[in-house]
Amino acid sequence: MRKLKHHEAKLLKKVDFLSWKREDNIRELKVLRRYHIQRREDYVVYTKLCGMVSKLTSKLKQLPPSNTTRISCTESLLDKVFKMGLIDTASSLVKVEALPASSFCRRRLPVVMVRLHMAETLKEAVQLIEQGQVRVGPECIMDPAFLVTRTMEDFVSWVDTGHIRRAVSKYNDKLDDYELLGL
Repeated sequence: MRKLKHHEAKLLKKVDFLSWKREDNIRELKVLRRYHIQRREDYVVYTKLCGMVSKLTSKLKQLPPSNTTRISCTESLLDKVFKMGLIDTASSLVKVEALPASSFCRRRLPVVMVRLHMAETLKEAVQLIEQGQVRVGPECIMDPAFLVTRTMEDFVSWVDTGHIRRAVSKYNDKLDDYELLGL
């Protein structure tokens, strides 16, 4: 084999043939970029979950409609998926059967923060989460892959000792002098 030219060697440094991915992942890359997902493994888990849910719905559809097991499992599955916020209405299995992985991505904490106008962009929201500025309920969340359910969505707020909470309360003229001592 001939010796590689400088530009050929430079190009081959960028390509890792040992961990070469499949070439039809354009949709996956769009979703990763759109929802600012840093770890590809998170998206893989979401696709596996969607596959498991669709497999479960197809098994439920094979049962006769009057079967009590089918009715109870269908109701519990619809209730669970609706409370998670993956579908809009808990009406039928049709919406659950065609559940995309991006529905899980829409329930991630940075996306919910942007929807609640706590951050302007997803990148900014991810930074705030990694810095430890956001809490869900009483717990500080530092993982951007945290999934927020419909009930938890009301409890997303700033950490009490954070600089953002202080700036918001100062802007609203609600800054307490006692809070200044702790900061």
